[in-house]
Amino acid sequence: MTVNLFNNLLESRDAADARERGVNPLEMFFPFGAVQNAWSDYLIDASQRSILFWDTLRERGNAFLEHGAKGQPPILDFDYDVVLDARGFDRPANYALLRIHPKPGTSVDPNKRPFVIVDPRAGHGPGVGGMKEDSQVGVSLHAGQPTYFVMFYPDPMPGQTLGDVAAAEARFIEKVTQLHPDSEGKPCVIGNCQAGWAVMALSAVEPGLMGPVVICGAPMSYWAGADGKNPMRYLGGLAGGAWITALLCDLGGGKFDGANLVANFERLNPANTLWVKHYNLYANIDSERERFLEFERWWTGFFLLNKEEMTQIVNDLFIGNKLQRGGVRLNGGAALDLKDITAPIVVFASGGDNITPPQQALNWIVNVYGSEEEIRRHGQTIIYCLHQDIGHLGIFVSGKVAQKQHYEINETIDFIDTLPPGLYELVIETMPEGDSDRPQDRYLSRFEPRAIADIRRLDDGEPEAGFFAPAKLVSDLNRQFYEAFIGPWVRMLMTEPLAATLRELHPLRLQYRMLSDENPFLWPLKALAPMVKEQRRPVAEDNPFLSAERRFSESAIAALDHYRELRDRTREMLFKAIYGPEALGAFLYSEEDLAIEKFAPIVRSKREQAELDDAIERAKGRRDQGGFAEGWARIVATLMLGSGGINELELEAGRKAREQHPKLARLSVAQRKRLLKEQSRMVQLDPDRAIGTLVELLPTPEERREAWSMAKAIALGDGAIDPRQQGVLDRLSRALELDRAA
Repeated sequence: MTVNLFNNLLESRDAADARERGVNPLEMFFPFGAVQNAWSDYLIDASQRSILFWDTLRERGNAFLEHGAKGQPPILDFDYDVVLDARGFDRPANYALLRIHPKPGTSVDPNKRPFVIVDPRAGHGPGVGGMKEDSQVGVSLHAGQPTYFVMFYPDPMPGQTLGDVAAAEARFIEKVTQLHPDSEGKPCVIGNCQAGWAVMALSAVEPGLMGPVVICGAPMSYWAGADGKNPMRYLGGLAGGAWITALLCDLGGGKFDGANLVANFERLNPANTLWVKHYNLYANIDSERERFLEFERWWTGFFLLNKEEMTQIVNDLFIGNKLQRGGVRLNGGAALDLKDITAPIVVFASGGDNITPPQQALNWIVNVYGSEEEIRRHGQTIIYCLHQDIGHLGIFVSGKVAQKQHYEINETIDFIDTLPPGLYELVIETMPEGDSDRPQDRYLSRFEPRAIADIRRLDDGEPEAGFFAPAKLVSDLNRQFYEAFIGPWVRMLMTEPLAATLRELHPLRLQYRMLSDENPFLWPLKALAPMVKEQRRPVAEDNPFLSAERRFSESAIAALDHYRELRDRTREMLFKAIYGPEALGAFLYSEEDLAIEKFAPIVRSKREQAELDDAIERAKGRRDQGGFAEGWARIVATLMLGSGGINELELEAGRKAREQHPKLARLSVAQRKRLLKEQSRMVQLDPDRAIGTLVELLPTPEERREAWSMAKAIALGDGAIDPRQQGVLDRLSRALELDRAA
């Protein structure tokens, strides 16, 4: 059939006409010339891209070596001064406090609240929070805030512990507070990833040390996660627990190599590690080179931790899950109780984060407090903000996030400090063009009250303690066996030169050395790359061979993703088969033990609970005590709590009205915060009586009308009064015995 069709084509009238014109009829039906030209163009483009691709990897290797030779300073896009170096403290630690300088054209106000950004010490070096213009550091500087950065050096100090690090960071924050005595509030501290739980622990040990605490992608509930997702939490149990960490530390001469953590991160997503990252560079070599090299400067820096630090992190946090249960102790001190934190807490998490999923970032709130009423009883304010799909690193370095979530957190931080106690979600909406008085304000933030049930709905209800509690016990047994019978032999055989050699032979470091100028086989690239750039001939977008290349890439990604899903599901099934309630869990833990592990929050002593109850009773008795300031604060609290949330425009309107009132303008930040929290608590405890006694706080008609008008100004802050706000205003008007038409 094919032969007949081919003969018919050659005998057709079009073929005869082509012969008369001296044209080969085959080219009419099979354009060999066009195909040959497309292949030639693609071959030239692919060859040029290959040379430029490998030359970029060579430059990455050179940057890795150069950065190491300089001592691996922080990867910051800003100039800075060292304010304090903790290596010289009585309890030395390899940390330092930096003051960040704004770029030309940007200035800071020393009287604004300072921001302190703490980067994670989780394998990589410092700088991820400030490696771009639109990073956390850049957002803070553009807002005019004095900005400080907590960095760390590659090698820990001898004998350094987590307690030493916490003591150093406490001194840093005290120093920042001293440098800004007239600021609008205590420093806001931002902790990224690992630094998030470290900042939370410090805030629990030193209540009142800092202002609002912002934790971004920070794991707090280490066992949490969704069934079929978040496979990283199973790795420790499948490896037999923390003994492997102790072995790696002993092989490192008492130090843990951060390259091992980075290798775990890379194995988490093989498609990105093995293909996407490199193919994206290869396919877009003309535009991606600088961005790739910028990020790799940070990604290829590996830092060390002492054995004491790393084993406590693994034993107490990742495997022990002790932070939310009050079992972590720093240098043998009292156990940390997250309920002791007095500063407002902002939690930023993302559904696309496969390292710290929302469950790990938020479930500690459920386990520590148990109910939103318990949060209010402790006078605590907790706000969480969720992104739908951005990845772990994007939380810190993505421009889109920096322009939205971080910008809004920065803009509203002073308002957060005075919100009534309770649980809120920070909901950020994009404003229509022309709706804002300031062109740079493209987003509108709203604080909406939430319940513990809202956080529970983010979880799948999987009984995690039934699997992880037995894994914890097995880990303890394996670690004790290792330390008793294997560890002494490993430590006896290891020397510092041998440990350093093993670190240099780590596959991650080795690949960067091999793809650098230390490899003489790559030297021709230095001469070829400039010539290729001059003669660059990108292929057309509609080239069929380029389309085939992209389809092959999509197939490779799909295959690697399928492998990852199969691998992760297998790990999860194996973990549950080993440690599940019907396996080891049935022999190691009773149902009662597992229930306690999962559901019991931190319990205070009878004396502490009595003191808390007494404080609440005293608050109830002060409902009718005070003057105009107390009455104003109670009215504002009633409006905020009764209308289902408040947005930043309404908060800004309230600030302007307060600053223009002679009796309120002189209130300090601490006084405003105390008033609003006290009056909010009274409204929460008994709203009817709190509103009914307003006339005793505001005895004159003039004062009542002034206070009510300020509440109305808040409701009108975003241009309209919604029905719920109007209902609260009407109720206040009746309680204050005002004419509604006023």
